[in-house]
Amino acid sequence: MQAGFSIIGSLVLLLLSCYLWDAEAICCKRKVKGYNWYPFSVISVRNGGRWGQWGPRHYCPKGYAISFSLKVQPFQGILYDDTSLNGIRLHCSDGSLVTSAVGTKGRWTRAKSCRGRDFMQSFRLRVSKPQLLGDDTAANNIQFKCSNGAQLDGNGLPLGQYGKWSKSCKRGICGLQTKVDKPKGLGRLDGTGLNDVRFFCCKN
Repeated sequence: MQAGFSIIGSLVLLLLSCYLWDAEAICCKRKVKGYNWYPFSVISVRNGGRWGQWGPRHYCPKGYAISFSLKVQPFQGILYDDTSLNGIRLHCSDGSLVTSAVGTKGRWTRAKSCRGRDFMQSFRLRVSKPQLLGDDTAANNIQFKCSNGAQLDGNGLPLGQYGKWSKSCKRGICGLQTKVDKPKGLGRLDGTGLNDVRFFCCKN
């Protein structure tokens, strides 16, 4: 008899835990204020730079990212400080442009786009390792993969090395958050611009 109650009790606890898990999953999939979809997951890479602070999270109001452009500072020469990549801008399928934190140096490059109705799904970052005595630049360029398998190369600088590809957003990238090194005072003159980025996959 006790064994029977034990089995029944275990089943009740199992069903209760499943119910609570489902309730938590439902309650936490709340809409982001001002947008018409739910944040689903985050993709990132492990080779991002170590300097700077994370900026705000920004999202496409509707749809997904279909192209991107970069803010890049050209090579400044041996006697000047290089920051290389300073910003990433998403071009959304609804026509909006989305950025997070952006550095002060450089200019925006021409956009690179997926073809037709394809959209951006994954990325990898080109980063320079910290220099003991040289000029630090951290992130220098980025590549994306489109839903048709095509690869988009950013117009950044050919410094450092690319890391591994991130996981893929099956239904597309629709938001980003960037980590940017602010302009330096007299304490440290070596600025690095954009150091790292994470993108948000969304599920309509």
